[in-house]
Amino acid sequence: MRIIIFGSTGSIGQQLVAQALESGYSVTAFVRNAEKLKAIQNKNLQLSQGDVLNYFSVLEAVKGHDAVLCSLGAGRKGIVRSKGTENIINSMKQSGIRRLICQSTLGAGDSIGNLNFFWKQIMFRWVLKEALVDHELQEQHVMSSHLDWTIVRPGAFINGNATANFHHGFDSTDKSIKLKISRADVAFFMLKQLQTNTYLRKTPGLSY
Repeated sequence: MRIIIFGSTGSIGQQLVAQALESGYSVTAFVRNAEKLKAIQNKNLQLSQGDVLNYFSVLEAVKGHDAVLCSLGAGRKGIVRSKGTENIINSMKQSGIRRLICQSTLGAGDSIGNLNFFWKQIMFRWVLKEALVDHELQEQHVMSSHLDWTIVRPGAFINGNATANFHHGFDSTDKSIKLKISRADVAFFMLKQLQTNTYLRKTPGLSY
């Protein structure tokens, strides 16, 4: 399977690239700065340099792939996630590509019900307010795309190895989760979605 990864130099994206190569995928990493992945030497890795906010750059990159994984980041502010994802979706439609795995965040949509007071009232109401708005718009683009999408909503990122031992697809009222997940496990779960339709057009949460 040929896959292309957007956001491939971010903390989740780097895990996606590494684990996808370990699993034998043919991987294209879409990057603004190719130098950030120059240390990875693998015959199954191809770098595509461009700007996700440039539609034609994205369109040229996605051609010939079987699936797209999106883990775009933009810090606390900006429209990179939403606008970039919109360009990815339109490019996929133009190129006849159906499968999209998109990383969002726990707290978007109905998963706001999973959050505790700190995350709901302090982090997403004040500190990360603009980032959440960007994720919400990103999700709207994905849900209305008519593609074969899965939106993954992870908790707060922590360091650690892939354990495959986490909760996923829990109810939006579940307060028992820890609201954190390793970057490696996020990538592990996203890649697993390429082999299953369990969460087709669904928004599974992800947390320890």
